Amino acid sequence: MSLQSLGPVKIPVFYSIHLVAKVESFSPSAGKPAILAQELRSTMLPIRLVPPHQVELLDLERVHQPAYVKSIMDGHLANGFGNKDLAVARSLLFTNGAMLDAAREATPNLPAVALVSGFHHAGWSTNHGFCTFNGLMVAAAALFAEHRAERIAIVDCDAHVGDGTEDILRRVPGLAPRIHHAIFGNSRGCSYLADIDKLGDQLASFRPDLILYQAGADPHVDDPLGGVLTSAQLRQRDLRVFQIAKGLGTPLAWNLAGGYQRGGRTGIDPVIAIHMATFEEAIHVYLK
Repeated sequence: MSLQSLGPVKIPVFYSIHLVAKVESFSPSAGKPAILAQELRSTMLPIRLVPPHQVELLDLERVHQPAYVKSIMDGHLANGFGNKDLAVARSLLFTNGAMLDAAREATPNLPAVALVSGFHHAGWSTNHGFCTFNGLMVAAAALFAEHRAERIAIVDCDAHVGDGTEDILRRVPGLAPRIHHAIFGNSRGCSYLADIDKLGDQLASFRPDLILYQAGADPHVDDPLGGVLTSAQLRQRDLRVFQIAKGLGTPLAWNLAGGYQRGGRTGIDPVIAIHMATFEEAIHVYLK
């Protein structure tokens, strides 16, 4: 039974405390889901928080070297945060599970959300940039194996290039022809929104069965690791991506990706505000 048949229409948001691990890091990525979940609970937005499943090791091993997966899970190899903490390793099963659950749950008329960050710097057997396993590719490969999709588009609007995604596409046979990887980094500058508009024609030609959207907060002009879009332009980015998906009748699942500004009551108020704006634009397109 679909979650969407259980009452009033609300966007499913996959989150639980199990996907949160305490990490001392420059990045707020590990703690951000819990802060954003609390903010969402305090609003009247039409969302429902849903606990995600854990992925199986097989899910990870479809797109990562099995020896690499084992080394991370056993604490023998440093993760994307640069430590070997087993609590972090356990949380990764839920962060990747949240992305996979969102991908399974999204429909043409209602998106789904994984309240997790990045993924895209995790390659076949390497990690960096706070990314350990590539949940985008984990979700895509699982849906292919389950015969839920034939073609998937990854729309990466994090400020940084998804080098790990590209590495997996090169190394895992059969994936590249089935995945359209659209990258929107800071190099696009003032043409960013114009390039988003061109995405509609690209996806209409590719005809994906699902869009996986990295709705990063780090392209914001004030982000210490970003720097090209204002808050209003980020809203336009999200609005246009959602409009493209809705117009094509293609299900869309999104995650939070990066965002590194600091300040305010939560410690990361500017980042939370950007993510909340993404929710508001999704609601505008799908529910209003």
